[in-house]
Amino acid sequence: MSPLPYGIEPPNYRLPAATHLGRVRLQVTHLATSVKFYTEIMGFRVIAQHGNVVELGAHGDNRVIVELHAGATAPHPKAGRQGLFHFAILLPDRAALGRFLMHLVETDVQAGSSDHLVSEAIYLHDPDGLGIEVYADRPRAQWKHENRELAMTTIALDGRGVAAAAMGEPWTGMPAGTVLGHVHLHVADLDKGKSFYHAALGFDVVVWSYPGALFLSAGGYHHHLGTNTWAASQPTAAAHEARLLDWEVVVPSAGDVAEARKSVVSAGTQTADAEGGFSAADPWGTRVRVVAA
Repeated sequence: MSPLPYGIEPPNYRLPAATHLGRVRLQVTHLATSVKFYTEIMGFRVIAQHGNVVELGAHGDNRVIVELHAGATAPHPKAGRQGLFHFAILLPDRAALGRFLMHLVETDVQAGSSDHLVSEAIYLHDPDGLGIEVYADRPRAQWKHENRELAMTTIALDGRGVAAAAMGEPWTGMPAGTVLGHVHLHVADLDKGKSFYHAALGFDVVVWSYPGALFLSAGGYHHHLGTNTWAASQPTAAAHEARLLDWEVVVPSAGDVAEARKSVVSAGTQTADAEGGFSAADPWGTRVRVVAA
């Protein structure tokens, strides 16, 4: 991997620059209710259903982005849990974000919004209280950095500007090219999280001055992963609650999977076989899968 002008490289293994995210697997309370939300409000399409599992993706694109699993008997607590803070859907451009914003306004869905300098984002929750971000990136050439740290913050979104980017076009669902951009997790300790995700799994740390949070990525992206201690006093999500079951990191080849697994095992974490690769749990039980493209 070529040197980057920002970020802290892990001490040993480093994820390849072409690393990206695959899908999130979510446990929900009422599958039909969740499918209705994710298709009608979020704009996904059902790619396949296998019993109590529904796979969702963008229109005109066969990549699975969200996988819904029935099985929860309680929603995600408002106070949060160690585990999911939100998962983030990356749209291809600002115009798509504008269409989505106007769709939420027209359907009277409550949402928040932020400008993070590197991206513009809208936030909402699914029927079980699981956090979702929908965002569009600014061009990488516009990202700024200082003393090897990428500049990210939270300021008010220019909602009028985002809406205007839609050019009056209606929202017709998640467009082709939509992907899982990043995952943001609650952890109880940033240093322990860094030991697992940076030193063992191999993400670069790219933002470390944001209050109570770290942001990590591969290949110079602004973040594939955020960790924060904003719910540090809360327990790990319980088996019966709506929660993140796991999230997926996609590396270029089977050889890269093997190298990542070797690094995680060398750091003292147990791994398990998973389809296409392996899985491992962070110190709070949140599982990540590493699979080959």
